[in-house]
Amino acid sequence: MKRVAKWSLLMMLAVSVMLAGCGSKGDGGTTSSGGDQGKGNQEVKTVKIFQFKVEIAEALNRLKGEFEKTHPNIKLDIQTVGGGADYGAALKAKFASNDAPDIFNNGGYQEMTTWSDHLEDLSAEPWVKDVIPLAKEPMTKDGKLYGMPMNLEGYGFIYNKDLFQKAGITEMPKTLTQLEDAAKKLQAADITPFSNGYQEWWILGIHNLNVPFAQQADPNAFIKALSDGSAKFQGNPEFEKWVKLLDLTVKYGNKNPLTTDYNTQVTLFAKGETAMMQQGNWTQVQIDSIDPKLNLGVLPMPIDDDAAKNDKLLVGVPNNWVVNKNSKVKEEAKTFLNWMVSSDIGKEYIAKQFKFIPAMSTIQATADDLGDIAAEVVKYSQDNKVLSWNWFKYPDGATQEFGNAIQAYIAGKSDKDKMFADFQKAWDNLKK
Repeated sequence: MKRVAKWSLLMMLAVSVMLAGCGSKGDGGTTSSGGDQGKGNQEVKTVKIFQFKVEIAEALNRLKGEFEKTHPNIKLDIQTVGGGADYGAALKAKFASNDAPDIFNNGGYQEMTTWSDHLEDLSAEPWVKDVIPLAKEPMTKDGKLYGMPMNLEGYGFIYNKDLFQKAGITEMPKTLTQLEDAAKKLQAADITPFSNGYQEWWILGIHNLNVPFAQQADPNAFIKALSDGSAKFQGNPEFEKWVKLLDLTVKYGNKNPLTTDYNTQVTLFAKGETAMMQQGNWTQVQIDSIDPKLNLGVLPMPIDDDAAKNDKLLVGVPNNWVVNKNSKVKEEAKTFLNWMVSSDIGKEYIAKQFKFIPAMSTIQATADDLGDIAAEVVKYSQDNKVLSWNWFKYPDGATQEFGNAIQAYIAGKSDKDKMFADFQKAWDNLKK
C-alpha cells in the first residue's frame, strides 16, 4: 500500500460497541514499596483497569510496561473481558462484589446515565482540548465531559479484493441486489461469500441491528418514539428491508453460523476461506496476525436498491475510558490516561499497535499505520458517507435481548413477525 501523508483528524472526520470488563479488589489499592521501589519509601499505588477490547489486550499490556518505567510508583492491573463475553454484566458483577475498577469503559448516552453515580468529571483534564468535537458527544452531559473517547471506528462488510477479482466482480456492490449478484458470482467460483459469527449475540444485536436504526430519517427521533409508544418495530419500512439483508448473509454464508464465534469468523476470513464478513477496523490486528498481506476493503451494508442511501459505512466512537469517581487512586488513574494520549510512546501505540483511528487531533496516523480497513473508513468519513451508531441509546440490556431474538429467527424458531414482537417486548420492558 502506498504511504499517504499524515491526516489531521480534526479536519478529516466529521462523524459522531460494547462489552467491557473490570479489575481486582476494592476501590483502589496501595502497597508499601519496602524502601526499594519507586523513590525512597513512597507507596506504590495500583490502578485497576477493566477493559473490553480483546484485540488490543496484548499491546495494552506492553504499553503498561512502558508507563511503569517512567512512573515507578504507579502499577497497572489490567483485566480484559470482551469478545464473546458480556462486558456489561461482568462490570456490574465487579461493582456488586466490591471489586470495582479504577478505570473502565462506558459507551455513553444511555450507558453514561446508567453509570452516572460512578463517573468522575474529566472536563478539566489537559487532553480535553484535543478531542475531536463530535467525539465528545456520547459522554457529555450538562456541559461536562465524563469520558475520554477511546478512538473512532467504522464497520460494514470487510471484503477480500483478490477473491472478488477471482470471481470476476468488477463493480463493488452498493445495493442489496448488487450484493446478492456478487454473492452468486463468488459461489460460482467455489468461494463462500460470507463468514457469519452469529453465535455472538453482539454481532447481531449491536452491529447488525444498528443498520435499520441508522437508516431511519432521524434515528434519535425514532428511538424517542419507540420509548413513548408512537413508533413500533413491526411495519417500520427500514426494519422490514433489513431482514432481507440478514437473510442474504445466512443464505450465502458459512455452515453453522450460530455455532461460529467471533474468533472463528475472523479466522475463516483471514485464511481466505470466505470473501466477506460483517466487522470493522478493530479486526485488522487479528487479520494481520494470520495473513498481513491480504488486500482488503470495506463495503456498505445495503438494505434496498437505493445506491446513494446505502453507500455509507457505520462510524462512531466505540467506547470511552472513564474513571471511577469513588476510587482511592483516581488521580493516578487520570495520570495514566493523560500519559497514554500525550506521550510519544502512547501516541505511537494508539496509531501503530492498537491501529486505532485517533479521536484526538494531536495524534497523527497514516494509512500504513492503520491498515487497509481503517483507511477505507477514513475515506468514507472524509466523503461524509457515514451512518450513525445508536445502540448506546437503547434501554439498558436491550442489545442482548435483540441478539437473542435474531438468533432464534436464524435458527428457525421464530418468524419475522415474532422477531419484531420480541424486539418490541424487550424495549417496552426495559425502557425507563
